Amino acid sequence: MTSKKIINDPEQLVPEILEGLVLASHGMLTKVDGVNALARAALPADKVGLLIGGGSGHEPMYTAFVGDGFADVSVCGNIFAAPTPDIILAATRAVDQGKGVLYVYGNYAGDVMNFDMGAELAAGEGIETRTVLVMDDVAVENHADRRGIAGAFYQLKVAGAVCREAATLDEAVAAVERVQQNLRSIGVAVGAGSLPETGEPTFVLPDDELEIGMGAHGEPGVERRKMMSADELSREMVRHVVDDLPFRSGDRVALLLNDLGATTQMELMIVNRTVRKMLADAGIEVVRTDFGPYLTCQEMAGFSLTLLKLDDDLERWVNAPCRSLAFSQGV
Repeated sequence: MTSKKIINDPEQLVPEILEGLVLASHGMLTKVDGVNALARAALPADKVGLLIGGGSGHEPMYTAFVGDGFADVSVCGNIFAAPTPDIILAATRAVDQGKGVLYVYGNYAGDVMNFDMGAELAAGEGIETRTVLVMDDVAVENHADRRGIAGAFYQLKVAGAVCREAATLDEAVAAVERVQQNLRSIGVAVGAGSLPETGEPTFVLPDDELEIGMGAHGEPGVERRKMMSADELSREMVRHVVDDLPFRSGDRVALLLNDLGATTQMELMIVNRTVRKMLADAGIEVVRTDFGPYLTCQEMAGFSLTLLKLDDDLERWVNAPCRSLAFSQGV
């Protein structure tokens, strides 16, 4: 069965998304001339630039996390597709203040290839760039191949705070790498999202099954299981994440429960009670909780669970003031 979408011309999806976001920002955002990228309308001088991005269709990730204390610019590919090198170069030029530009994006082959090409083009123009990939998905056993999922929110949040205060690009990279190393997530899907151009589902999952560890585009997970209660599912997901770092008694963490597009707050709160009990029993202190749609996949039904192990600096950066269309605090 196809999914109904309230759209116009499928070829104009991304430009129309960006136009809508610029209008919703009331002067906070502007479109980079000639390309599908959103930038801060007023960019502070003499700062390390922060460029984020990826395929469209995961809103609010990445486009709506641009603003004070977040990214300076977001580059936007077509639906579920990597942004092209020319977009990345134009956006890099737009935010370079002479201190270089940090790239933060998800670890997917197409994105890595195109961002690397964009970085090479920028280097040819004398602009220094560095990359810290989001690679938080514990469903992928090989660390180097781990996908970037909703834990990207915490990596972007810290990157925005650090790039606002860092004296050098190297200083910003070192701080954001600490997030990458202490960030773990896993997702579960109980129903597919769809491709807006066709309405066709991105994968097929029987009504009585779920998949633990499925990626944001329907990539394979850890295991496919029969439907289970929220408590049983929560225990499975916490186990995967906690065992991976591993998280230990005495750790302080930030917890993110991310709606993949069609999961209600009711469901997330039912999950939260079990997650919190398990973490408390393990001696892990949750000092911050975020919940809601941060990285979606159209109307995919399911959620992801993220833990970020905190130290004093990471806690300060993740709690720093910020303002964007998708998320603001301390302003």
